[in-house]
Amino acid sequence: MESIVSLQHVNFKRGGKSILNQIDWNIQKGEHWAILGLNGSGKTSLLNIISANNFPSSGEAIVLGNRFGQTNLPELRKRIGFVSSSLERFAQFFQSESVENVIVSGKHASFGLYEEIHEEDWMRAYQLLDDFRLSYLKGKKINLLSEGEKRRVLIARALMSNPDMLILDEPCSGLDILSREQFLNSLEKAASSGCHIVYVTHHIEELVKEISHVLLLKDGEIVAAGPKAEVLKDELVTETFKVPLSLNWSQGRPYLTVTADV
Repeated sequence: MESIVSLQHVNFKRGGKSILNQIDWNIQKGEHWAILGLNGSGKTSLLNIISANNFPSSGEAIVLGNRFGQTNLPELRKRIGFVSSSLERFAQFFQSESVENVIVSGKHASFGLYEEIHEEDWMRAYQLLDDFRLSYLKGKKINLLSEGEKRRVLIARALMSNPDMLILDEPCSGLDILSREQFLNSLEKAASSGCHIVYVTHHIEELVKEISHVLLLKDGEIVAAGPKAEVLKDELVTETFKVPLSLNWSQGRPYLTVTADV
């Protein structure tokens, strides 16, 4: 089976502090993963490694067939899409841009159109507008959109370059329930586009049916990793979140209940 991400005995330290300890994790072709854990559990450091933004302090990392230390990481990053609520800090670069211009700028990962855009690029941008049910926004400035609409535009932008992997880092942070559900519905298109999703969240109910596998992270170590139904067990989520929890399923999505005082 083709490996998308392979981490073997990975450790990561910063300022002398151990952040990740002995991480062994594999993403295989066709799998879509969620990473769950408390703040400070090491989720961001793990994302920074698989997105080719950081080297592990020790261990072996292979992403999309590229072994760290033997590959061009800036070139590798071009094959990885990234969407985060933190991208709102770049909103000033997009304020005067139309929705379709923001999407097509993803071809070169630029904040603005500085390189030649070909007819086929515009055709793909318009197709992404259709795929994410955003055609009604064509011609509108990005600053006039709701937060939920902006996040869907950012996913479309991330897919513009046909990435092999799409990392979604707490993409529903700050969204109301309607905007969140509209955003989560758009994951079906992202998953069917051929890229592999890695979804990071604090909210387990965001794990829609497209997410096939889950990694639970606590204090820089893996609690469990594997198929969603096998990993999301009461005892494992209780250990991960350090709170007594009970897990229930509704329409294929998991929900948590706190079962005792903390």
